[in-house]
Amino acid sequence: MFIGALSFAYFSKALTGTYVKSSITQIERRFDLSSSHVGLIDGSFEMGNLLFLALVSHFGAQLHRPKLIAAGCLLMAAGALLTGSTHFFMGRYKFDTVVPSDGSNVSACSDRLETADMSGVQVETTSEACVSESGSNMWIYIFLGNALRGIGETPVTPLGVSYIDDFAKAENSPFYIACLQTITLLGPTFGFLLGSYCAKLYVDVGQVDLDGVTITPRDARWVGAWWLGFLVSSGLLLVSSVPFWFLPRSLPDLKLTDIAKGASERFSSGFLPSLKRLLGTPAYFLLLCGSVLKFSSFIGLFTFKAKYMEQQFGQSASRANFLLGVLNLPAVAVGIFLGGLIMRRYKLSVVSGAQLSLATSFMGYLLLLLLFGTKCENLPVAGLTVSYNGSATLGRLFLVRFCFSRASKWD
Repeated sequence: MFIGALSFAYFSKALTGTYVKSSITQIERRFDLSSSHVGLIDGSFEMGNLLFLALVSHFGAQLHRPKLIAAGCLLMAAGALLTGSTHFFMGRYKFDTVVPSDGSNVSACSDRLETADMSGVQVETTSEACVSESGSNMWIYIFLGNALRGIGETPVTPLGVSYIDDFAKAENSPFYIACLQTITLLGPTFGFLLGSYCAKLYVDVGQVDLDGVTITPRDARWVGAWWLGFLVSSGLLLVSSVPFWFLPRSLPDLKLTDIAKGASERFSSGFLPSLKRLLGTPAYFLLLCGSVLKFSSFIGLFTFKAKYMEQQFGQSASRANFLLGVLNLPAVAVGIFLGGLIMRRYKLSVVSGAQLSLATSFMGYLLLLLLFGTKCENLPVAGLTVSYNGSATLGRLFLVRFCFSRASKWD
């Protein structure tokens, strides 16, 4: 029962975390944020997680671990609910409308227009009012909700794995954890699919007449119903917390209980000495360094890959999320499951498992080198890279004025 409950909790938290990644571009447009602000919001989860992770992992083994996991799931549900509820405290989304000049769409700004002459070319430009203000600091609640979700995640992973290690047979523990991680990988898959579905829905769905919406999901101004997925995720996390309230603190019928309890008490005798011993173990320290390098690169790729696909290949947010979920993550799930199966079948030791991990990771990095041979041309931009109404300077003028006004705003 514990494996089943923990698997669903892992699935729910992974789905929520992936949905955050898939809705990055929607949140960025809705709140008029820069990429640095988006990165700060995304990193708030790790900020909240790191604040309590060491303490919860160390002292949690002395308490009722299933109930701590249940409380963590409730905190994650509250964080997701806070993030999604932000939508209801904001006004309706008002996207910029195009200004007809000579029958063609020149600018998306509806303020006054100025006339400038560059190299004898008569062009229309916008004033500094074209640079929109953020208009709302409501994104702070998304930051806080994501941080609260990070705090709630702290007991789930370490205490769940330690519970399995304490009360499962030694030869079965790697297989159980591999099954757990495999089910977890289904969470990102469904998270991207949920993000794809919500990105197709207009942000104010149910509040406005959709027939009056003149833009489509392929439009750069489109904002999907980013908030809807957070409400769904909150419900899943709330449900995942229920079974843990009824699970026992320990399994006394197993012979391993007394041994595990004694080891836990010895470990809890001193936090700093325990940490020193761990960091002094070469195998553990190398694994820790490898994990830091792997996740440092993985998080950046995972966060901004969908946005890159939208901008570089002209894909809608819905299609980008769909492709990420369907093509990438199932392969990762198969790899995790096979790794656990191989370790159980051949009874690999910790050192042998680390060697297998090193060999497969090195092969993966060699395959990634093929990406350096791929080259994608930039998309044509009217008035910037290609001629627009006989002029190749219109877009450049807009870009220069935008950069100068934005730079003065930052100063």
